[in-house]
Amino acid sequence: MATAKVIFATITGNNEDIADIIAQTLESEGLEVETEEISQADPTEFEEVDLCVVCPYTYDEGSLPDEGLDFFEELAETDLSGKIYGVAGSGDTFYGEYYGLAIDKFDQALAKAGATKGADNVKINLAPDSDEDIARLDEFAKKLAQKVQAN
Repeated sequence: MATAKVIFATITGNNEDIADIIAQTLESEGLEVETEEISQADPTEFEEVDLCVVCPYTYDEGSLPDEGLDFFEELAETDLSGKIYGVAGSGDTFYGEYYGLAIDKFDQALAKAGATKGADNVKINLAPDSDEDIARLDEFAKKLAQKVQAN
């Protein structure tokens, strides 16, 4: 059975909700999933799974979550060759050009670590509370599952 690790950073609970929606869909697609808060996680744990998912929030004008800085920096020293990844998270459209930048930064870091992108990034404005948001996250997770199972 393919395995996935879903890491999230959250202050408001929005990204924990995003991570939960993704994890539930991945499980329904037949993957074994573990979810963990980013400050408790180590990037080397991604080396033990088939699918790596990060759900960060974007703070202020494009800043990474403070509690995720060590994780982000340690990604550069991690070899994720042969792994599939996806990034989805929350932001606030109030910040305009900075909206969801942490998602893009984690995307780049995972690619530099050698992982293969399995689905387009998903940016959710604040909480994933609309049917459209949930449908986008479900589709994201299904694409990731398909990519892992085809790998």
